[in-house]
Amino acid sequence: RHVPGLKPNGNGGGLGFLLHSSLMVSADGAEIAGLAGQVIRYRQPSKKETSGAQRLKRKDRESEIWGQLVDQIGPAPQGVKFIHVFDRGGDHFEAYCHLQRNQVGWVVRAAQKRRKIITPDGKRMALAKYTATLPVAGTYELTVQANQNQPARTTTVEVRFGAIRFPRPKHISVWAKETGITEIPMGVVEVREVSPPAGVEALHWILLTSESVDTFETSWTIIGYYEQRPLIEEFHKGIKTGCHVEQRLYQSAKRLEAVTAMMSVVAVRLLQMRSVARHEPNRPVEEVVPKKWIRVLQAVRKVKSGTPWTVGQFYRELAKLGGFLGRKRDGEPGWITLWRGFQKLTLMVRGAEALRRKCG
Repeated sequence: RHVPGLKPNGNGGGLGFLLHSSLMVSADGAEIAGLAGQVIRYRQPSKKETSGAQRLKRKDRESEIWGQLVDQIGPAPQGVKFIHVFDRGGDHFEAYCHLQRNQVGWVVRAAQKRRKIITPDGKRMALAKYTATLPVAGTYELTVQANQNQPARTTTVEVRFGAIRFPRPKHISVWAKETGITEIPMGVVEVREVSPPAGVEALHWILLTSESVDTFETSWTIIGYYEQRPLIEEFHKGIKTGCHVEQRLYQSAKRLEAVTAMMSVVAVRLLQMRSVARHEPNRPVEEVVPKKWIRVLQAVRKVKSGTPWTVGQFYRELAKLGGFLGRKRDGEPGWITLWRGFQKLTLMVRGAEALRRKCG
């Protein structure tokens, strides 16, 4: 539908905007601190360029969104280290320049495996060709989540690691040239599935990092950082599937931006609670959830007020309020029942507060 201010999205048949978000997660992946930053981008209709050099002359290139978010977050405060974890979309020289200028670290999955890199002995060769020369440092079992291209499984992967220098490409933006950065030293970690199931493409990651990688243990740490990346997918699923931000019937782009900002706060709050419920289900709920939420939910679920609850109990009872049945084989609550439960709880909390003010 037509909404003033929105721009072409997806394959060009729809209208909307792109939301580029960054979650702040503890190094062990067990605690979500919140949103580190967000950038909204509107795609502008443009003529089809015939070369990469022409695209780099554009001032509204979509690849700039990675650097914009890095600059928005900025350097880490004293005593803290930031490590940005990107998927393949962030694998380009300009993004690394932004990361380096902000003095932050990174773990990025390589998108261009045939790109030329400089090996420790000064040779230029394709990245994938270089990693193939590295010895196997060790193996470990990895739990792979299901998606449309692969089944869920536990598989064995081989790990290799090394060091490279990433030279500045021939075609680069004016801004990247002005930084004066001609090459960037990096560590590289390759993860390759040993025996994939029949008909399934073998898992293969090449991770580029600012961190020193010189042992199997340090390479495992880098892999662990990258394994937390799906959390951002869960966050966006929470906004769309849970909070239904795409179904809001606002009549201008600016109002949709505002409700997206508000729903982002709600989604990260629910993701925080869900993450703790899965990693620390026995943690006291008062450490994670506001007390008024607990009091109202206990009253609705007919539990004596003040009864000690864990985060796991609160999480499941909240989902039950949204229609989750909680049977033994039902698994964990999904975003839809969690959101419905949260909506109901929010209305009940507001009603209880209104009644208290009226009676007072």
